[in-house]
Amino acid sequence: MINGLAALVLLGAFAAVSCSRMPALVRTFAFQSIALGALAACVAYFTDSPQIYVVAVLTIGLKGFVIPRMFSQIMNRIKVEKEVDPLLSIPSSLLVSGGLAVLAYYITEPLITHGEPITRNALALSLAVVLIGFFIMISRRKAITQVVGLLIMENGLFMAAISLTYGMPLIVELGIFFDVLVAVLIMGVFAFRINNTFDSLDTSFMRRLRD
Repeated sequence: MINGLAALVLLGAFAAVSCSRMPALVRTFAFQSIALGALAACVAYFTDSPQIYVVAVLTIGLKGFVIPRMFSQIMNRIKVEKEVDPLLSIPSSLLVSGGLAVLAYYITEPLITHGEPITRNALALSLAVVLIGFFIMISRRKAITQVVGLLIMENGLFMAAISLTYGMPLIVELGIFFDVLVAVLIMGVFAFRINNTFDSLDTSFMRRLRD
């Protein structure tokens, strides 16, 4: 069950790479976050760690519903739906993402053999999610898609923490969730300002500020 949910989280990262429309990207992030919350709940059940249940509920509630709702409101306010001119085509992006997944397995192979049985494969999948999230950040030009890439990276890091240590202390997890929420709010404000200044969310226009 844990391996299946971890695979769904990775599948969500691949689906995010293939999205060409903003609403689909936001829904994909919500799906990935719900799968991640379910994974955390399974780890809590099998390891008898009640504090991870709290983190699982927060993951599903905040990342699965609250943050996607915020993204939807931002997109409605600035009337943006379609991704504009990604640096790589979708087929090329999927090929790069597949290579990153293979690289993640190669890097974590020495650790997987000595890991705990119930989360052994989740470590490689989590690193693949981190790398794909980073790739989304650098291969997309719109500010909102870059924020989603950052949040996908954070989902991968959270899955790695669950895989290695069965979660961090609860107070640390709550602080991370608060930081993520504040970061999304601040980046939403930046998205409004970029759109108002350049009439676009394409961050490449910000290079004009250097002139």
